Amino acid sequence: MNLKKFIPYAIAIASFAVVSLLYFNPVLSGKQIKQGDIAQFIGMSRQAKEHRVSTGEESYWLNNAFSGMPTYQVGAYFPNDFIRYVDKAIRFLPRPADYLFLYFFSFFILLTALKVDWKLAILGSLSFGFSTYMIIIFGAGHNAKAHAIGYMPLVLAGVVYLYQNKLLLGFALTSLAMGLEISTNHPQMTYYLGFCLLILGVTELVVAYKKQRLALFAKQSGLVILAAVLGLTVNATRLMATKEYADYSTRGKSSLTITPEGTPKKASTGLDTSYITEYSYGIAETFNLMIPRFMGGGTIEALGNDSSFYETIKLNAGPRVADEYSKQVYTYWGDQPIVEAPAYIGAVVFLFFFLGVFLVRDKLKYWLVAATIFSIMMSWGKNFAGLTNFFIDYIPLYNKFRAVSSIQVIAELCVPLLGVLALRDFFNAEISKEEKWDALKKSFMVMGGISLVFLLFGGSLFHFEGLRDGSYQQLPELQGALIRDRKDMLFNDSLRTLILVSITAGALWAFLQDKLKLVPVLLVLGGLVVFDLVSVDIKYVNKEDFTSKRKVMNPFKANQADKEILKDASYYRVANFTGNVLNEARTSYFHNSIGGYHAAKMKRYQELFEYQLAKKNTEILNMLNTKYMIVGENKVQENPDANGPAWFVNELLLVRSANEEIQGLDSLNTKRTALLNVEDFKEFSGSQKSVLFPKDSTARITMTAFKPNAITYTTSTQEEQYAVFSEMYYGKGWNAYVDDVLTPHQRVDYVLRGMKVPAGKHTIVFKFEPSVIQRGSMVSLLGYIFMILLPAGGYFYQRKKS
Repeated sequence: MNLKKFIPYAIAIASFAVVSLLYFNPVLSGKQIKQGDIAQFIGMSRQAKEHRVSTGEESYWLNNAFSGMPTYQVGAYFPNDFIRYVDKAIRFLPRPADYLFLYFFSFFILLTALKVDWKLAILGSLSFGFSTYMIIIFGAGHNAKAHAIGYMPLVLAGVVYLYQNKLLLGFALTSLAMGLEISTNHPQMTYYLGFCLLILGVTELVVAYKKQRLALFAKQSGLVILAAVLGLTVNATRLMATKEYADYSTRGKSSLTITPEGTPKKASTGLDTSYITEYSYGIAETFNLMIPRFMGGGTIEALGNDSSFYETIKLNAGPRVADEYSKQVYTYWGDQPIVEAPAYIGAVVFLFFFLGVFLVRDKLKYWLVAATIFSIMMSWGKNFAGLTNFFIDYIPLYNKFRAVSSIQVIAELCVPLLGVLALRDFFNAEISKEEKWDALKKSFMVMGGISLVFLLFGGSLFHFEGLRDGSYQQLPELQGALIRDRKDMLFNDSLRTLILVSITAGALWAFLQDKLKLVPVLLVLGGLVVFDLVSVDIKYVNKEDFTSKRKVMNPFKANQADKEILKDASYYRVANFTGNVLNEARTSYFHNSIGGYHAAKMKRYQELFEYQLAKKNTEILNMLNTKYMIVGENKVQENPDANGPAWFVNELLLVRSANEEIQGLDSLNTKRTALLNVEDFKEFSGSQKSVLFPKDSTARITMTAFKPNAITYTTSTQEEQYAVFSEMYYGKGWNAYVDDVLTPHQRVDYVLRGMKVPAGKHTIVFKFEPSVIQRGSMVSLLGYIFMILLPAGGYFYQRKKS
């Protein structure tokens, strides 16, 4: 074996590791990055994690958020999940340097598949990994998103090999990469990757048709599909569990046909259109991709002492106040609710991209250009409503995901990829200098022209008014000063783009004129790419975002209210009314909360809040066993009317639709009466409107043991009774046993559990036993067997044949 051919790959991997550690250098001293979403995740998953540590088993259910939900999307470990060990081997660096390394490594493999020289492939990998969007998602804590994006190029590399007719290598890499991609557990990014693959497939189909190679195309595409199926299969447990839960979550179909106000509601099988398109990229905002602060940068930016904003405050309130208020200014003037930072792909990278548009003759150019245009147009969302609404209404699963602007990840991948292919051809001696010079002139005219137009006329083209400008109404001239600063940002960054593309074009021209050799020009271009991107990245994610590991792993500190509640060792729930009850996991870190932080909570639970708690129906708090309410940082209010963990009711009101069910809670006394929908539980079907149970003053039901996945009660009654449990009903896993005998239970009061309890003394145990985990783990194991055997069989068949 010739080991020398592996030296470039070793150099690349070592370089990527060093660069990743240098950018996130605080990890070398043991620090970790502060991430808002990860702090919320820690709050949500604490109970499940502590159960895993103390018992060595997975609970697959948590009770410290949203009154209970499956852990399938909250860091659960699944049986036979061997793919995660491969992932750990690739991401061997400390977080978040591991994700940055993954960006570089995965893109390098893709460029290698496209026969790009290793030195140029390193440059291309840096241009992909340092793209601003790839970095800023770390600050927000979107680790799963970064993880999924990181494996996208690896999947594409496998597919490229297959369409190059390297069937064995392509199949093995595609199946493994697809398994890794799906294991990241970010369905939205994987779904967007599907669009990218589909456009590539269409491109290959057109070429195959023209060259009369449809049979070969069918064979290659069949292997792509088979490899993708294997990638799905090895993740079967995760996917099957997620699919099962999705029907119960906010991603599923609602049974309600009325609004909270009682008016007819538009039927939907997914998320609401306004929710899906809330984060829609502005059409003009697209220029952020090549001019970083085209629309003022992030929602909040710091303005210096030379800004009009600072000077205006200084004149009215003095320098000290000006210093303070200029550190956090609403500079963003686009239409999105929140923007962490501009999704800047790079002026230099975009010059390479347009060079590719005019120079590259490879069929892949049409794929990359089409995919880029598609992703940008789709990111416009409600600003390009015709196309977006078509996809929401007719394209499967598109209405399951929000934040349509994030589909720009396709452009984030395709733009640098075409840019590297452009440089590959530019440095190719077989292409004439005239053709290269013509392409360089055109690409510079496009990029230089765009930046020059906004440099000269940008200040008069837009209104520069932002969504939050009302915050500065106390000083009217302050908004005018802020508008001047926004204009300055556009001017300065347009000038920055013009300078960078001019220097880059100059370096390429010098190469054409033989004034610079290949290696020096690559070093110049690499330096320009890194300077261009990192100088923007570092403004938004830097060493200030890091802190000690202890603070990251323990993001919340108990206040006086928490300490007061924790004195009570009984079983109860807590409502935190100091903010958005359904959008915070701080409370879940310390208590069993009726709130939480998750994008896919149970749909019925969300509806319970929208239709009842929003109307201040306190009976909802009572039936959820909300014993304590946090109404201030150090203020707790006890609820003496909380129903407790379980209770007996005297009457079951029988309703026949979800509408009756939710409306029936309007004036329901939950301690005496429970609602049951007979359409879902046929054992109570009939013409009667209610079922009565005898009053028994001696009846007792007591919770005696609790684990997230197993709850035990004891009962003592003289006659048959009906019990309601303040636990979320989930029919795909929770089983009830009376004296070890499996016994039916029902959903009552829209979200809770209820069941008939026979007379006498009994023990009731609810166990979470999701059969989907066992079924999925067997399918997953079978997938691994085929993932290994099929390529191995193909290898030995080829050897025998040759």
